[in-house]
Amino acid sequence: MCQTKPTIMKTLQLTLICCFITVLSFGTVSTKEKDALVAIYNATNGASWNTTWNLDTPVNTWYGVVVSENKVIELNLQLNNLQGTLPNAIGDLVHLQKLNLFRNDISGTIPETISNLKNLKDLNLAFNKIEGKLPNTLAELSNLQSLQLFMNQLTGEIPASIGQLTQLETIELYNNHFSGSIPASIGNLTNLEVIDLSSNKLTGKLPSNVSNLKQLKTLSVFDNQLFGNLPATYGDLASLEDLVLSNNAFYGDLPSELANLTNLKTLLIGNNDFKGELAAFQQKFPNMIEFDFQNTGSRGVIVTLDSED
Repeated sequence: MCQTKPTIMKTLQLTLICCFITVLSFGTVSTKEKDALVAIYNATNGASWNTTWNLDTPVNTWYGVVVSENKVIELNLQLNNLQGTLPNAIGDLVHLQKLNLFRNDISGTIPETISNLKNLKDLNLAFNKIEGKLPNTLAELSNLQSLQLFMNQLTGEIPASIGQLTQLETIELYNNHFSGSIPASIGNLTNLEVIDLSSNKLTGKLPSNVSNLKQLKTLSVFDNQLFGNLPATYGDLASLEDLVLSNNAFYGDLPSELANLTNLKTLLIGNNDFKGELAAFQQKFPNMIEFDFQNTGSRGVIVTLDSED
């Protein structure tokens, strides 16, 4: 039977409405996730961001927000003049895989609710004014691969629970106020390629089980209060390219096993109390680019302004 003209028009209208609804719904997210983003906006003076959000537009159009299958999976607001604190509601972004707030003016502490972000792979809160201790709940981020918290005002000890983050490849905590010893549990993180704990107030000896980290390329503990001998087992770090131990209180002879580190490009050991023929040590490393064993009595800081995207 042929449809009448009114019937055809009604069908077309319904089709157009359905298409319009589909277009509107593309890239939308749950109310809970949207509210969490709005809470971050309000808590960090969103109206004054370098690139701000129009809260009346769809979430997937907001600067730095990546939406996939109606879920917020990335929040990238680096260098965007965020001022204020991180709200507890950040823990409602449960599908987040990447959180990058590098180089803003964020203060306050890291919310305990960050432990809700079970899918998080990259966490970069570096170069802000964040203070307080690292929450123990951080250890619940079992998928975390990169932890960048450098250039903040974090205090307290590095929790032993960090050894539970077995997917970690990068840990950069330099230029904070961490104290206490380096937890031995760091030797559990066998995927680590970068450890940078420089310019803190760390004490004690280097954990000998760091030699378990066969993928490690960079180990930097410059400018702390660490002491003791350099463990001979560090000669097992076959992938190591950068070893930075300057400005501590290490002593004794450098272990001959270090000669096994044929990939070593940087060896900075000055301002310690190492003994032996240090000047000749460079000859043992065919790929050496930077070598410093001098004791100048000066202290300083390592500052890196670059950020992982």
